[in-house]
Amino acid sequence: MYRLTGVTKTYQAKNRTVPALQDVDLTIEDGDLLVIQGPTGGGKSTLLQMLGGLDRPTSGSIELDGVDVARLSEAKLTRLRAERLGFVFQSFNLLPTLSAQENVETALAPLGVRAAERRARATSALESVGLGERAGHLPSELSGGQQQRVAIARALVKEPRVILADEPTGNLDEETRDDIMALLEGLWKDRGLTFVMVTHDSSIARRAPRLATLKKGRISLRESATAGG
Repeated sequence: MYRLTGVTKTYQAKNRTVPALQDVDLTIEDGDLLVIQGPTGGGKSTLLQMLGGLDRPTSGSIELDGVDVARLSEAKLTRLRAERLGFVFQSFNLLPTLSAQENVETALAPLGVRAAERRARATSALESVGLGERAGHLPSELSGGQQQRVAIARALVKEPRVILADEPTGNLDEETRDDIMALLEGLWKDRGLTFVMVTHDSSIARRAPRLATLKKGRISLRESATAGG
């Protein structure tokens, strides 16, 4: 479970202080699906980076299962991200010279997983996203939707407890977006994941069981009456 208390993040820009997050209090229970929406510059990606230990707050605490992530050393943060958190990004972030299989395997390298097990787990992860037959293809040989499926497999192969997704459908057409969202929702339900996603897409936000809106760094929460619809 995540518990954020008084999380504030400020940046310095041209002799002035710019607040990205202001006194954010938020609890995310194990197994939650939370969508974060709001205007550009409202703090959405900043909040996701805080949850993923990719940035630290200026003040406040970010507890994951009782441990303040913001106070961990860089080495412990790196280990936390490698073991427990899966990341999915809008731009896929695949290595262009590696096959789908090899891209997925890269997520296991920091964990010291042996080569044979890496291959087996990567194959299983690709099959779980419907790409078992495309394991040997380079990213340039895959469609945008297929590349995002590889990225999702790369996040899943670590068997994380949390998936953090930043605009995962932002580069996809409407039909592919719906396919990817159906895949993500299915994986969330089947695996009992905690799933936090940033999106600008209102049609996706309306589906979420929980919706957080960030405006000028301040958060408001509501339960969606049409969750899952």
